[in-house]
Amino acid sequence: MPLTRIFLIRHGATILSAEDRFAGATDVPLSDEGRQQAARLAERLSALPVAAVYASPLSRTMETAGIIAAPHGLEVLARDGLREISHGRWEQLTRHEVEMKYPAEAAAWEEDPFTFAPAGGESGLAVTARALPALLDIVRHHEGQPVVVVSHKATIRLLLSSLLGFDPRRYRDNLDQDPAALNVIDFKDAVRARLILFNDTSHYSEFGAGTGLKKPEHPEPRLSKWWTH
Repeated sequence: MPLTRIFLIRHGATILSAEDRFAGATDVPLSDEGRQQAARLAERLSALPVAAVYASPLSRTMETAGIIAAPHGLEVLARDGLREISHGRWEQLTRHEVEMKYPAEAAAWEEDPFTFAPAGGESGLAVTARALPALLDIVRHHEGQPVVVVSHKATIRLLLSSLLGFDPRRYRDNLDQDPAALNVIDFKDAVRARLILFNDTSHYSEFGAGTGLKKPEHPEPRLSKWWTH
C-alpha cells in the first residue's frame, strides 16, 4: 500500500500570537510577518506534487493555506474539525490575566489541560475527538497522495500526541509548534503513522535579520509552572 504523506502545518504568526494571548476561537488574521512566513513555506513546497490543501475555517489558517496552495493552483478545502481549541471566557486574555481573574481554572488547566476546560471552552480531549477523525478522513480520501493540512498549535500537538502514543496530558510541555512550522507524517494506513519531520521552520529561521523574519522564540513563558519552576 502506498504511503500517504501529510504536510501538517501551523498557521503563520498573528498579532495576538505575538502578544501571547489565548486566541483559539478568536478569528484573527495573519500579521505581515505571518504572511512572510507562509510565503517562505509556500516557496519551499512549490515543487511538490500536492494533491489537495485542507485547513481549519478560521481566517489565519485559510490565509496560510491559500498562500501555500497558490503555486499548485488548488482551492483550499475548509474542515471544521481542524479548528483551534476554544478557551471560552479566557479568549483574548494573557496567561497572567487568566491567573488573576480565574485562579481555580488556571490551576486545574495547569494540572491537566487534556480533560479540563475553562468555562465556555473545550478540553484537549474534546479537540482530539473532532480533529483526529477529520485528519484520518483526509488520509483515507487521499490514499497514496501528498496532502497539505493547515491547523493550529494546540490542535496539531493533540493530533501528534494521539498518533504517536504520547501522554496527552503533557501535550503543552512535550511538544511545541512555532508559527508556520512544518510537520511531515507518513501514514501506512489510517491507524499507522510515522513522524518524519517536526516543528521545522528552516524556511524562514535560516534567513536571519536580513528578511525581517524572526527566529522562533524559546517557549519557556508558555510552559506549565512545573516546567518553569
